[in-house]
Amino acid sequence: MAVTDSHKVALLGLYEEKRANLVRFFSARLGSRAEAEDLVQDLYLRISGMEAVGPVDNPSALLHRIGSNLMLDRLRSQKRSGTRDSDWRDVTTTVVAGHEVADEPSADEVVASRQRLKALVEAVEDLPEKTRQAFRLHKLEGHSHVETARRMGISVSTVEKHISSALKTLTRRLR
Repeated sequence: MAVTDSHKVALLGLYEEKRANLVRFFSARLGSRAEAEDLVQDLYLRISGMEAVGPVDNPSALLHRIGSNLMLDRLRSQKRSGTRDSDWRDVTTTVVAGHEVADEPSADEVVASRQRLKALVEAVEDLPEKTRQAFRLHKLEGHSHVETARRMGISVSTVEKHISSALKTLTRRLR
């Protein structure tokens, strides 16, 4: 059987159908519904970003496998970031009288950081209104997809689409 977009559409349809089950499945493994919602959104992005999807014998198992791989990647990343944060503290702080004191950044670093922040703020402001609102509620204020959807009066799926659109736009713009 030839590789077609219909296989991808079918897989995305199954994702929509199984989304709540996937969130429950990964909530149990991650211990956090919000983390599971983020992971399931990443699963959607991964599937929708696939160039070509061939025939799949067990599409449900494929969704769980891709989600499990994303979960393992996330856990590894958290472990690395914990090590990196510890290393960063060792390099950027000095212990004075038993207390960690942060070393000051250089003037060039401060200017560069302010420029990056200004570019980010401008890029967020340029997003379409609903996309910007969903992005702010979820990514900046830390609300779950469900809470963001409730506050905006839209579906969770629409929130995911707005956030995905925002992330793609911001990534492109800030490169």
